[in-house]
Amino acid sequence: MATPATFVEFSRQRGLSPDGRCRAFADAADGTGFSEGVGLLLVERLSDARRKGHPVLAVLKGSATNQDGASNGLTAPNGPSQQRVIEEALRNAGLTPADVDAVEAHGTGTTLGDPVEAQALLDAYGAHRSGRPPLRLGSLKSNIGHTQAAAGVGGIIKMVQALEHRTLPRTLHIDAPTRHVDWERGGLSLLTENTPWPEGERPRRFGVSAFGMSGTNAHVILEEPPAEDRAPVRRPGQPAPAPEPAAVDDTATGGPYVLVLSAKSPAALRGEARRLRDHLTAARPEAELRAVTAELARTRAGFAHRAVVVAEDRAQAVAGLTAVAEDTPSPYVVTGHAPATRAPVFLYPGQGAQWPGMARELLDASPAFAARIGEAAAVLDPLTGWSLLDALRGDADLTRVDVVQPVLWAVMTGLTAVWESFGVRPAAVIGHSQGEIAAALAAGALTAADSAAVAALRSRALRALAGTGAMLSVAADERAVREVLEATGGGGAADASSGGTIAVAAVNGPRSTVVAGDPAAVERVRQAFDDQGVRVRLIDVDYASHSAQVESLEAELLAVLPHPRTARG
Repeated sequence: MATPATFVEFSRQRGLSPDGRCRAFADAADGTGFSEGVGLLLVERLSDARRKGHPVLAVLKGSATNQDGASNGLTAPNGPSQQRVIEEALRNAGLTPADVDAVEAHGTGTTLGDPVEAQALLDAYGAHRSGRPPLRLGSLKSNIGHTQAAAGVGGIIKMVQALEHRTLPRTLHIDAPTRHVDWERGGLSLLTENTPWPEGERPRRFGVSAFGMSGTNAHVILEEPPAEDRAPVRRPGQPAPAPEPAAVDDTATGGPYVLVLSAKSPAALRGEARRLRDHLTAARPEAELRAVTAELARTRAGFAHRAVVVAEDRAQAVAGLTAVAEDTPSPYVVTGHAPATRAPVFLYPGQGAQWPGMARELLDASPAFAARIGEAAAVLDPLTGWSLLDALRGDADLTRVDVVQPVLWAVMTGLTAVWESFGVRPAAVIGHSQGEIAAALAAGALTAADSAAVAALRSRALRALAGTGAMLSVAADERAVREVLEATGGGGAADASSGGTIAVAAVNGPRSTVVAGDPAAVERVRQAFDDQGVRVRLIDVDYASHSAQVESLEAELLAVLPHPRTARG
């Protein structure tokens, strides 16, 4: 817009309206009218918006892009490509053409482009609306002109406003619809008047098209949000409501409080700590410390230079921040350096990581954990015959494998939700022993229902082996353990499938090996290592997991477990 080049080029192509007005889909259309604009959309996952208390204006259901390729050249749009991009967006949204009420068209007001686009809309949407109202069609360019790269964003903003005000606005400058579109065919209706758009039995939905000169086509489909997530409608001139405090994911009182800081350099990190300390002591002494810690974890980008202040109260938090700001040691501070792009790996442990009262406080402290535990209970309780919530809040018998394993599975899935609520998402997941079930769920390899079924039905089958075996953790390498197995009569060459009375069940590390088998044989190995002064620990199980003993359950499990489905279909 700052130079005449664009206007000259489009005038030569007869693509520029002489009076600067976009008469989209009008019979009198004579070219587009350029303008300039900036649009901003805040896009986040619906679950994040709910957690942070952000009002939701619309929900993105699906989108698609494609390219005309070697079709009609730079100045002529390609209708079949436009039709395909719409159909792909519908597929990605899981919707049919009849599920969409209106489309904000690209609609530039050119004699060639508008009829091609209308025909593509008729083919993609209009031919599949039997018994439904026609697709309503409009273009914001008739109001504000063609804002070029900002046009698509402007179309979304217009239609979001139409949702809020329950009205589809008319398209301006249309004395008569273009004669180059078969409007009588039905299925497509040009918005020449403001049209009521009331709420109905299903969510109202709209599509927005944007087509680039280079042949790139884009189409998005959005719908109105659930009633509980919507922002209140504010009329022109009405003052904005006072902002509500952001939702805090952890409502427990008392510490510890964890303040996460990061920056691109040590100096910037010190400055960050100093500003936060001043915020807590001078600018906002009334600020709720737990809310501050939650927002630091959720909303701030992670950079390479890190510091974490762990405090029991505000005084310790201020002392820790002062230490970071002044680059002095403090018992409340942990510092480090990590690549900003490196994501963590989640490791899900096996049985033996439990303790009485496990997760009881977290159930009351974290809404994210409580919500995920509720979801787990919904699929787990019908399988176990007992209440997961009662087991966590009461004194569940964690010595029973058919109790402890489903409970551990649920707690691990709940902890996944807690980390995700703080914006921590893994680059990969690892499951150790029974932890593989929760890891498979986190990775999307199993649905919640199938993952719960594996945890519940597998542990129920294992109960038949109760009292028949034992397991021992040895602080020694695999070779040393096998030598002792041989010396005590266990068979040094035995492994988990050998069928012997004792075997190496797991090699957890260079000096961490687990054996499993007959209780008497395990006791002999324990005594042998104890005599050598090697640290050993009996694992709190009464069956020989990861050994030939459990192979007897294979047929039973295959008979009762559902055919596994992935969470991604």
